[in-house]
Amino acid sequence: MRYAAITDRLYDLGGDKWAVHNAARARQAKGEEIIELSIGEPDITTDRALVEHCVDALRAGRTRYSNGRGEPGLVDALIDTYASRLPDISEENVLCFPGTQTALFAVILALVNEGEGVITGDPYYATYEGVIRAAGAHLQPVPLRMAHGFIMQPEDLAAAITPQSRVLMLNTPHNPTGAVLDRESLEQLGQLCIEHDLWILCDEVYEALIFDGDFVSPLEIEALRERTVVVSSISKSHAATGFRSGWSIGPVEFSRRLLPISETMLFGNQPFIADMTEVALRQHFDTADRLREALGRRAKLLHEAISELPMLSSSLPQGGMFLMIDVSKTGLDGEAFAWRLLEEQGVAVMPGASFGESATTLIRLALTVPDEVLMQTVDRLAALCQSLEGNRLEA
Repeated sequence: MRYAAITDRLYDLGGDKWAVHNAARARQAKGEEIIELSIGEPDITTDRALVEHCVDALRAGRTRYSNGRGEPGLVDALIDTYASRLPDISEENVLCFPGTQTALFAVILALVNEGEGVITGDPYYATYEGVIRAAGAHLQPVPLRMAHGFIMQPEDLAAAITPQSRVLMLNTPHNPTGAVLDRESLEQLGQLCIEHDLWILCDEVYEALIFDGDFVSPLEIEALRERTVVVSSISKSHAATGFRSGWSIGPVEFSRRLLPISETMLFGNQPFIADMTEVALRQHFDTADRLREALGRRAKLLHEAISELPMLSSSLPQGGMFLMIDVSKTGLDGEAFAWRLLEEQGVAVMPGASFGESATTLIRLALTVPDEVLMQTVDRLAALCQSLEGNRLEA
């Protein structure tokens, strides 16, 4: 039987990237004790009051069709949320989606044609290549180096731009590295986008989880607003990953062109979830505060502990939920090290190669477990390193 070309473009971009994680889950299902540090799932639950708002909306009958743009109450809340960054914002700048991932998919479809290029930092979030290739475009990687704190350098961006380039996709705070772009960096990168007439697509889902420094959006830079689209959600800020409630904010003409794509895909979100999201945006919940404190503390704790292990090195993240570790001194790449760590020490991490070619010597650890579990992880990392060193000496 015949299949559409998209199935070939995405054939190797599905669950294979999560093979170590899936193997760990299978071992857990058999009763094995596994330290799971492979996915970015907050280790606290959605605030009870938000859940009750969602339940109340269900009971009130908020289960009917929505419209393509989003429920009016949520759209108004988003206007208020982004008014300081986009002074002339109106409902025509806003579209609501079931999660950041869906927003990314729709936005990329609206910005690139087959054969065109989307530039993004490498390493990059595991699904970025999929949304780019689904549109028939290709990913143009810019190396993000640990020596620069994983911040994209203007000269590296300039080298990556080709006549096919249409979009610069940014992610700040960055997954998987935790790097945060400051205003100067955004202005420098943005100037290149102006010179080469590139769109800026910025994934800001980790905005509320910065430990070091301040958040800056390209929307705050006036010269970049006409070419900037941002996407985000309440998944991380409110520990509400399963509710799938996100949005895009962009120029009016762009949003008008995006709306039919959204309507073709979805024709509206769930009103009861929109009602909960409106409350999440309008009221203060301490979920992000608690997450930020815990994640920042764990990042420092783990980074300092890793610095005591001669065969490993790490970069202290400024935000997000992860820490990257360079394992190259062990003689293994990140993929082999991750499998050995699972098989011999019962710890599940993500191989860096799941996030791009620049991360092949790295592994990513989630900071979403208690401090004492992280310290157990350090002991197991040390044990694996000692085993590898012993094998090397015997050889």
